[in-house]
Amino acid sequence: MRSRLALRALASVIGPARITVAALGFVVLGYAYALRIAVGDGNPLDYFGYFTNQTTLLVCVVLIVSGSFRVSRRATPEWLNLLRAMATAYLVVVGVVYNTLVPGTGSAPAWVSAVLHIVVPLIVTVDWILVADRAPLRWRRLWLIVVYPLVWVSVVLVRGATDGWVPYGFLLPERGFASLATHILGLLGAVLAAGALVWAASRVNFWRATAKALYLTPSEHARLILPLGRSSIRRNR
Repeated sequence: MRSRLALRALASVIGPARITVAALGFVVLGYAYALRIAVGDGNPLDYFGYFTNQTTLLVCVVLIVSGSFRVSRRATPEWLNLLRAMATAYLVVVGVVYNTLVPGTGSAPAWVSAVLHIVVPLIVTVDWILVADRAPLRWRRLWLIVVYPLVWVSVVLVRGATDGWVPYGFLLPERGFASLATHILGLLGAVLAAGALVWAASRVNFWRATAKALYLTPSEHARLILPLGRSSIRRNR
């Protein structure tokens, strides 16, 4: 009984925890943007043109919506389940690429990079793997995960060809078609691979006991606690 109550109590903090992580992400993004403004480089199209910043912004929105569903004890709708999976996969790519291929790069303070490229991706990934409030994803929808990266790349290439701004050096037009095609295909391949892992993880519940706890209503929770309270009173007597 006590273990069940502990799981219920832990499940009750999942919603607020997601909202808190989202708030952290917004604060860090806002702080880093303020630093850019302070040095005269505050163009929002440039700052939010980075894949890391865009995906972190997307994840924060998804976490707030998902956390709100948890706080209100409502079941996660299919569209939110899919959106959360896609956002998780994008952050996996951000974390892996930054920490393996380009560690320590960028002009942001080290702690900002650590939060955006390590802390938030790790929390979001662990949340997806362990917390059982997501239904198994349909494999035929995996292709949807490349839509956003394709749109992002298209916008970046248009900007690179018009105003000369690109977020990452490997997307510079002067590198030639072969280099651009190789890097773009590599990015899409990484997104698909991360998506496949996220899709597969949706079929595994490492913490099955939370699945029912996440959907307990307040009255059900009270009925569960009441017998334990009575037994404690009897022992005290």
